[in-house]
Amino acid sequence: MTKTRQITSSPRKKTDETKLLVNAVVQGMQEKKAHDIVTLNLKKLGSPVADYFVICHGESRPQLEAIVKSVEELVYKKLRQQPFHIEGYENAEWVLLDFLDVVAHVFIKDKRMFYGIERFWADAEIKRAAAS
Repeated sequence: MTKTRQITSSPRKKTDETKLLVNAVVQGMQEKKAHDIVTLNLKKLGSPVADYFVICHGESRPQLEAIVKSVEELVYKKLRQQPFHIEGYENAEWVLLDFLDVVAHVFIKDKRMFYGIERFWADAEIKRAAAS
């Protein structure tokens, strides 16, 4: 009797790839001078939404659009990944880039304060990116 061995990604490899994705998203935000970049680690909360949220804001619609474009381009350049889904680009007040394990939220400042994602996920481990 022959046993079939199934080859799957190791949990460590997935974790390493996810961290690379988080870093690429943060770097894309920093390149366009995004403000108050924070990463929320949702893994320990058992979130069905994503492993990480990366959140920032811009001061204007053109800056928000530039941040979104920078994140998309840098993630593709470094990891050959495109967002699974993009939402909110038409209104450009809150754009969500869904990379499945990592979701980037790019806000206009007043919308970020209004929706308060960080307050909603207050139990998550929060890491602030260094200002660029």
